[in-house]
Amino acid sequence: MTGMNYNHLRYFWEVAHDGNLTRTAARLNLSQSAVSVQIRKLEDSLGQPVFERRNRQLHLTEAGRIALDYADTIFGAGQELIDTLRRTGSALRVLRVGALATLSRNFQIEFLRPLLGKPQVELVLRSGTSIELMQGLETLSLDVVLTNRAPVPDALTSFIVRPVSQQKVGVIGLPARIDAGRGLADLLTSNPLIVPTLETPIRAGFDALCAQLGIKPELAAEVDDMAMMRLLARQGIGLAVLPPIVVKNELESGLLKEADHDVGLIESFYAVTAKRKFPNPLLAVLFEQSTDIHPLPGKDGSLQAGSH
Repeated sequence: MTGMNYNHLRYFWEVAHDGNLTRTAARLNLSQSAVSVQIRKLEDSLGQPVFERRNRQLHLTEAGRIALDYADTIFGAGQELIDTLRRTGSALRVLRVGALATLSRNFQIEFLRPLLGKPQVELVLRSGTSIELMQGLETLSLDVVLTNRAPVPDALTSFIVRPVSQQKVGVIGLPARIDAGRGLADLLTSNPLIVPTLETPIRAGFDALCAQLGIKPELAAEVDDMAMMRLLARQGIGLAVLPPIVVKNELESGLLKEADHDVGLIESFYAVTAKRKFPNPLLAVLFEQSTDIHPLPGKDGSLQAGSH
């Protein structure tokens, strides 16, 4: 590969941020063909296409997304050099993380902890629905998606689903509502309950548990957002059926308490990536430590990697 021509990179950078070749050419007072030639020369230098045309629109390829990250760093550092004449740090690395909007914030923090506050690492965090997040992986605008609902594989997608943590689900509430002397059935029928919505794996398992116990508990709320379940439990609305990691701080402070009963349910957390020729190297740092995030031990002390 020949040496980098930064003029070629600059034209690519301008088009990538504009998202439109015609608009960039007009802004730079150049012809479209002149800008296209510069981008083709960059592609020849890199040995990889940086754009692909779909539905008459330009989209970054995987190599283009990586090139844009480096171009942002290069031209941002150049401006900082002009402004401060003192910045000499290593290149900034960016990791784009998507998370299901209803996912536990505590889990997200624990998963990302190895990179939090790390010099020259920028985390871009986005939340959304499963559909939005999977589209983000497909269009290369996200490097990884965190979820507790593993996508169903099909012939049209190339997602890699990694189980990164499992945690037992507990019955949690204000200490006054938790009575260690009660049986599980009595505990669930003598308190209103805050439970996940019907489409969640936890709810399906909980309903099966109630059928097994022969009880029909009173539901105070059906919630699809773990953060809202946490707030309702804090307010004493009822007992919440959720993983303890969601209310980690409240359990440590004594504001909330987990019942001693084992309800036999597991919440699994997944990191979903797309198959790429050039995976983001920061992901390796996260995956190396992911099984240490509140793991669920097996009978022999090993980690269970199964799903719901």
